[in-house]
Amino acid sequence: MTISAILSIDAGTTGTRAAWVTADGLVHALEYRPLRVHTPVAGVVEQDANAILEKTLDACRTVIARAAGEGVSLRAMAIATQRATTVLWDTTTGRALVPAMVWQDSRYSDELAAMGPEWNDRLIATVGRPTGVRSPYLWAAHHLRESTEVAEAHRDGRLGFGTVETWLLWSLSRDHIYAATSTNATSAGAYVLDAHDYEYEWIAALGFPLDLLPALHQDADDFGVTSAALLGIEIPILAAAGDQHAGTVGLGCLRKGQAMCVHGTGSFVDLVIGPDTPANPGLYDGALTLVGWRRHNTSVFTIETFTATTGSALDWVCGTLGWFESSKQISELAATVPSANGVMFIPALTGIRMPVMEPHMKASLSGFSMSTTLPEIAYAVLEGIAHSVASSAEADEQVAGTSITEIVVGGGMSASDPLIQMQADLIGVPMRRLPASEGASLRGAAFLAGSDGLLWDSLEEAVASMGEGDVFEPRISAEERQERRRAWNARIDAELSLIQSSAHSK
Repeated sequence: MTISAILSIDAGTTGTRAAWVTADGLVHALEYRPLRVHTPVAGVVEQDANAILEKTLDACRTVIARAAGEGVSLRAMAIATQRATTVLWDTTTGRALVPAMVWQDSRYSDELAAMGPEWNDRLIATVGRPTGVRSPYLWAAHHLRESTEVAEAHRDGRLGFGTVETWLLWSLSRDHIYAATSTNATSAGAYVLDAHDYEYEWIAALGFPLDLLPALHQDADDFGVTSAALLGIEIPILAAAGDQHAGTVGLGCLRKGQAMCVHGTGSFVDLVIGPDTPANPGLYDGALTLVGWRRHNTSVFTIETFTATTGSALDWVCGTLGWFESSKQISELAATVPSANGVMFIPALTGIRMPVMEPHMKASLSGFSMSTTLPEIAYAVLEGIAHSVASSAEADEQVAGTSITEIVVGGGMSASDPLIQMQADLIGVPMRRLPASEGASLRGAAFLAGSDGLLWDSLEEAVASMGEGDVFEPRISAEERQERRRAWNARIDAELSLIQSSAHSK
């Protein structure tokens, strides 16, 4: 019997994955290809967009070949991608012209901050966020002025622009579809939330030419068909979404009050608030109102906060510092001690977003002595991530005016029992971990592509296929929770005061 499935792609920051997803919600034949991130100077974070495409193609071709060998019929393609990472490419050669700007980049934070007094109130009301610390449109405008190759391509009508989503849609589709979806356009900072349109005046103020804007689509939409010349098969592309948004759907967070926490390069907390915009927009610069997903011409909104360097912080303490063999060892060691014994780790390797946006803040490890053990440091590293997640969850609730009822966790670090228990303790709500939650973005993209009768009749039917999973209940008292959160916030305030003192002394 032939099995029907959806070919799903998750092109993330540190790696790109491909697999097929079946009607039972399971992810099969997963292929992973690592990607490199380059930080040549502080604030500049880049990737090779050509490598993103090549490794995505390689992973897809392997999955397609396995499907053919196992009698699996791939009915459609779905794509999830890292979001504000942006590409400029030559539409004649199909090659990227400059390194892609990764979403962690903050090279233009000062320039954007200077525009804040004029623009922030308007942007918070229309696009759900202030000027921020990075802008794909400002980055492209700089390249148009400063890169001869980019300027010439634009002059000759052969310049392509977009996030990784637009790049992959254009590259993988037979007819070179030039499109951006609601979720990725939202993350790029110039999408009018209640109009499904661009904030054209803001884009123009950044110096970006409007003729380069990709056409706006819903996340579940018709994106043409795949290129048989590249992939060997021609199937419809029926969904494209930002990876965190796909993860929200893939973890089954469809109802108001549900939140998801996905741990990848960074740790994201997205609270679903339904079809209405939030009660308190703009309360925190780092809390963003986003389109969670858009289908059937209706948007579901979420509030999102994130810590940019959590998974990458584990990579850093393991790879660069060599303190631990792997993130798995960090979790294993943390489970052997009752606490960090006063050690505190702040995972702010590229700045902090909560309670304020401060790109100049650095990571810190404090409170250790001659008696400090490696397991206590391991505990502190995980606890710092859990505290960051708790700060995100608190901000989401305050901005939305909606309480979190449960958090569904996913991503690689969600396999760590100590980390997820810390999150339950510090936030005070249950954490639910579904089976194979690390494949949430792959599954969510497939759900968006296949929930109009292809594999499922609705998103709710698709989500029901996953079962209940494991639940981590809070184990500490409200008093202990408040004290631990107070100590964390006091430490953050101390670090921010140091930055302010340093700025005033210059």
